[in-house]
Amino acid sequence: MANSQAMCTSFKSEILSGIHALGTTVTRASTSADTIKAALYLASASLGAATTAYSATGEVSGAGYSAGGITATNATAPTSSGTTAYWTPSASFTYTNVTLTTSFDCVLVYNSTQSNKAISVHTFGAQTITAGTFVLSMPTNDASNALIRIA
Repeated sequence: MANSQAMCTSFKSEILSGIHALGTTVTRASTSADTIKAALYLASASLGAATTAYSATGEVSGAGYSAGGITATNATAPTSSGTTAYWTPSASFTYTNVTLTTSFDCVLVYNSTQSNKAISVHTFGAQTITAGTFVLSMPTNDASNALIRIA
């Protein structure tokens, strides 16, 4: 089965329960924003809307890459426009000086503060990289383009 891009169904209900705090200001018992991470997965993995949490199964491995991926730079508060709420990390996902020789084609965005709960899966053209930097640029943070949009 191939990877498929989707906002994880479990995340949709978890945001309504206040489990995830993506913003810079938090209105629950903990006053700290959650740590959001981004892990890369092999083209042969099977991530998609049914993914509920980070797992090392199917994750890339190679020189310079740490299991669990990277921590997202999160200085952007979620906001809304019209009927759409949205959020995008404040910086690209950058994996520096990595060698990943097995084809990979997706990134799992997940909440490591909240038991590694999945947020979304994003796919892209299959890649390999040798001793280089892999960058996933973030889209414009608006109601039409943001990484996470809930309408």
